[in-house]
Amino acid sequence: MSILDTTGVRTDAVVRIENVSKTYGSGSNALLALDRVSLDVQKGEFVCLLGASGCGKSTLLSLVAGLDQISSGTLEIGGRKVALMFQEAALFPWLSVAGNVELPLRLQGLGKAERRKRAEELLEVVRLNGFADKRPHELSGGMRQRVALARALAQNADVLLMDEPFGALDAMTRDILHDELERVWREQNLTVLFVTHNVREAVRLGDRVILLSSRPGRVIEDFPIQHARPRRIDSPEVSGQAAEITDRLRAEVARHAS
Repeated sequence: MSILDTTGVRTDAVVRIENVSKTYGSGSNALLALDRVSLDVQKGEFVCLLGASGCGKSTLLSLVAGLDQISSGTLEIGGRKVALMFQEAALFPWLSVAGNVELPLRLQGLGKAERRKRAEELLEVVRLNGFADKRPHELSGGMRQRVALARALAQNADVLLMDEPFGALDAMTRDILHDELERVWREQNLTVLFVTHNVREAVRLGDRVILLSSRPGRVIEDFPIQHARPRRIDSPEVSGQAAEITDRLRAEVARHAS
């Protein structure tokens, strides 16, 4: 689908969200979670959604994933496939690592030998060679998230939706997985929509950081991140822009609380 950007040049949007609202309940019990959100994500972009708790970030991801229906507005993904990755790896404990990765492949109708071969390829992509026969309880938290990423990649999705996938990990593991995710994003030519509470994480990973208001969620600012890659989460450039975005987020939280 083609749209006009701010310069009047036609661009291709992989995800197009226009004046989307989401209301839960009805009448006096109605809760407006998202209010006229507009956002376009271009092919190959890494876009981070940022905002205070309860601002509707995860709700927006669920709408894009098709797990819920919008109340009004337009949401288009042009028939593209999406895969959703959560904060918890949500692996089946009775299956091996390869068995977990093979699940989407089984749903695609692939035969046993082809599934195994593809699962091994994907585990190599996330650098888990040699772990195919392990069970989830034998892996660290970071390794389980790598398995979850491999399972998401097995869905052959055009758009990868990530809902705070590293939020429960320690800082060092998270930093390592930032590098791995950036590598996979580039190698697989993915489009990523990434939800986080961590401002530095958003600046470290994103091409753009979309700041949502407190409930109901509205887009209040779109920050382009133009620092050269690869980035370090503690670099002066990342820290400086993170501070700028944090100040804007603090002002929004204070406005909502007053």
